Amino acid sequence: MKKIFFLTLAGMASLQLSAQNIDKIITREYTDHLIKTLSSDEMQGRATFTPGIDKAATFIESEFKKIGLQPLTGEKKFRQTFYKYQVASQGKTIKIDGKDIAEENVIVSGINAENINLDKSNTTIVKLDPEKPFVNQFRAMMSAGKNQLVLVDAKFAENFKRYKGFFDKPVTIDEKDINSTSNVQVFVLGANEATDFNVELKSKVAKMPLFNVAGMIPGKSKAKELIVFSGHYDHLGVMKSVEGDSIANGADDDASGTTAMIALAKYYKAQKNNERTLIFVAFTAEEIGGFGARYFSGKLNPDDVVAMFNIEMIGKDSKFGKNTAFITGYDKSDFGKILQKNLAGTEFTFHPDPYIKENLFYRSDNATLAALGVPAHTISTDQIDVDKFYHTVKDEYGTLDVENILSTIKAIAKSATSIVNGTDTPTRIPKLK
Repeated sequence: MKKIFFLTLAGMASLQLSAQNIDKIITREYTDHLIKTLSSDEMQGRATFTPGIDKAATFIESEFKKIGLQPLTGEKKFRQTFYKYQVASQGKTIKIDGKDIAEENVIVSGINAENINLDKSNTTIVKLDPEKPFVNQFRAMMSAGKNQLVLVDAKFAENFKRYKGFFDKPVTIDEKDINSTSNVQVFVLGANEATDFNVELKSKVAKMPLFNVAGMIPGKSKAKELIVFSGHYDHLGVMKSVEGDSIANGADDDASGTTAMIALAKYYKAQKNNERTLIFVAFTAEEIGGFGARYFSGKLNPDDVVAMFNIEMIGKDSKFGKNTAFITGYDKSDFGKILQKNLAGTEFTFHPDPYIKENLFYRSDNATLAALGVPAHTISTDQIDVDKFYHTVKDEYGTLDVENILSTIKAIAKSATSIVNGTDTPTRIPKLK
């Protein structure tokens, strides 16, 4: 009985020592430094292909260097650089039955070449049903697989305007898609009939660099087994001004997750007890198609990846209250159960994703590895159904609950312990066919 008693005391002392250790490493001052820098106006909203995201990458590199991370195997630097092609519109000329259509009444998608000409010989005329919902019809047109001139009733003007802002931005595509068989959709608002038409689209196609920022802590006895901690560091950049503010700082989305990833790197580097290799990565281009995560995943053998902790938007209380977070795809592996087991005796709890209809599991940077069978999950606290700051210029440091960020980071650090030290291995996720 005495032996059990002393063992219990020793265990409690170990937990207390670990808690003290983590509190000294992941401090309020440190997380403030990270998130304030990443979400500052100086970063200009961290939009892909802008000087702002380059500044953010340089800052993350400097933090990795201070922590003492190593570049990924085969890389000389922390930047994992790759290239995509950006297609930016240079002008549109649309005539229907001899009449010019103003650009403000046109949405175009699917451009993949510098010059595209459409007419009745290569394009079908279709019309949206004014009695059916706009969004469903719009999405159906986008996946039609052929060139279409889509006539849109004036009653859809509000929906049309909302979508136009997005589709007027440059698009990013792969090299293989340049000049491939086009599936261009030209939506024209207020046009009810079209007997004849001609569309001329001129664009600029440029090869552009993108870069993830990634580092690692090599493992010991199980160095070939990988654990990924991630967050995306890009955001939306400069938007339409609201009350004199045009910078979408992205403090919660996802400077909070990137902050967590960096803080976890600092914590595990100090512990020096990871049997498995730990990879820490800030993904680029999540907001424009998840290109960073896709490139990163393609450089790994998914069978080597034991688990992925993708962290996105942890800046406010979850719908479950303080000291809680949710895990997307909770039912697809025992990842969440392992994390919760390791938090036994603490006040923090993980919950299944409450927003199943939003399909968040396949909407974030965990999706590519998850589709390949990796227990790759996103951890978040965002109340997405009521978050009024999401994708606005109001997503700033002042809207965050930094104590919530701190408690979530520490909970991830503690709950991942048995996966990091090799004693727990989450079950695999069924691969997508």
